Amino acid sequence: MTVRLTLLCAAAPVERDVRFGDVRLDERALRQVQEAAPSLLTATASLLYSAPSQRCAQTFEVLEWDVVTVEPALRDIDTGNWLGRTLAEVAAEDGAGLAAWMSDPDAAPHGGESVAQVCRRIAIWMDGLPDDAGRVLAVVEPAVVRAALVSALGAPQQSFWRIDVPPLAVVQLTGRDGRWNLRMGAASATSGDGSG
Repeated sequence: MTVRLTLLCAAAPVERDVRFGDVRLDERALRQVQEAAPSLLTATASLLYSAPSQRCAQTFEVLEWDVVTVEPALRDIDTGNWLGRTLAEVAAEDGAGLAAWMSDPDAAPHGGESVAQVCRRIAIWMDGLPDDAGRVLAVVEPAVVRAALVSALGAPQQSFWRIDVPPLAVVQLTGRDGRWNLRMGAASATSGDGSG
């Protein structure tokens, strides 16, 4: 049986100084989830997962979907001693380390998790989904979406940072027997006479 995995990137607070680590959603981000809710995933899922972060939990809460299983394997990439620091701070204090982390999938200058490690962790989780899972929905962090796409497409891990994942982005994958495919959505039909 084919597993249909939908990954929804959690909402994100609108901040000037983005920090490494988990953050609570602000009122503006919560409103964005509420406004997007009607267009987000209407299909029912047999399994619902959430990453263990505050922002993933808050995204699920606002959407008012059924009971969810918090899945530790879907946690964000561990940024070690960079946790809580801004990108600008890390660039100023450890520019060489940041450059290595962004270019070498095996580098972990912060003492946390490398890109290669997060890609392996997410591939193991995806391949561990039961064959009869049917439709699976997970609210996750951008790093998890990137890792899932790298794994599904068999892309080089160096492409991890080249995948832009905005808040509330939806990615659909289908899988069977350890093989995953990216499933693209179709544009919605619009009213009008069809001329353009």
